Amino acid sequence: MANEHASILFKLYCLTVMTLVAATYTVTLRYTRTVSSQLYFSTTAVCITEIIKLFISIGLLVKETGSVGRMLSSIREHVFGSPKELLKLSVPSVVYGIQNNMAFVALSNLDAAVYQVTYQLKIPCTALCTVLMLNRSLSKLQWFSVFMLCGGVTLVQWKPAEASNIQVEQNPLLGFAAIAIAVLCSGFAGVYFEKVLKSSDTSLWVRNIQMYLSGIAVTLAGVYMTDGAQVIEKGFFYGYTPWVCFVISLASVGGLYTSVVVKYTDNIMKGFSAAAAIILSTIASVILFGLQITVSFATGALLVCVSIYMYGLPKRDTTNLGTESSSKSKEKLLAV
Repeated sequence: MANEHASILFKLYCLTVMTLVAATYTVTLRYTRTVSSQLYFSTTAVCITEIIKLFISIGLLVKETGSVGRMLSSIREHVFGSPKELLKLSVPSVVYGIQNNMAFVALSNLDAAVYQVTYQLKIPCTALCTVLMLNRSLSKLQWFSVFMLCGGVTLVQWKPAEASNIQVEQNPLLGFAAIAIAVLCSGFAGVYFEKVLKSSDTSLWVRNIQMYLSGIAVTLAGVYMTDGAQVIEKGFFYGYTPWVCFVISLASVGGLYTSVVVKYTDNIMKGFSAAAAIILSTIASVILFGLQITVSFATGALLVCVSIYMYGLPKRDTTNLGTESSSKSKEKLLAV
């Protein structure tokens, strides 16, 4: 499999970039949803993100195949010539579309810190989906590290919203409901996409093109059903500012790096990377939103780092322990 041949440095590079992008994205998205009097339509932002990711994937496929002609023949064969594969990738497109819109709803109704803490339920949810859908086993130490990570993330941002300087009308119940849906969507869609990526040798960028084509159709339907009348009245790009464009760019880059991380590592490691991003976004919130770092932050940050280290430890192979112990006992008896 391709993921076995990826170097450790390349994996670390992808995880690091995804962590930095995720941290910046959360803080910037929260900023754009709270400071502007002309609030942009989140559905159009999600749609544009899918379009940008599609064009970037096409460009990377051109680089991979070596020419535009080979790229077109590859798309003709694997995308338009394989309706079953296109339909298969439409499943995570629909689910990711729901998840992205729920993230906007949640961050519009909850403080960024509360959102971050609650959203970490996606980590054990992803681990459970990995075990159920990929028939992959996790050691007791890895399960322990998963829940330690959740505890560490909770401590990292425990009661930081008390010092927030932002006052906007919010609906916490709606925000928590949106997070619950986003958590389920994140766990299922991520593991489903990982299963599709690793079950064949089809190019990652071809898979992305398949998914983003479906994603554009899904998000356009979301624009029409959710904000159709207002979009017609005010315009597709109503409320867009340079900061909104920056958020869309971050979402696009982050989505592409996420697919690379899923291809060459796994979804649980992606979750650990996101947890590291929380520490960075909290530090940024201290500077931008007046939040205060407490003792619980330092404790939680330590737990996050330890859990990441523990999860990365190699599993101990216990299949030969019995034979090794018996052979050692025989050697001792012979020595006697």
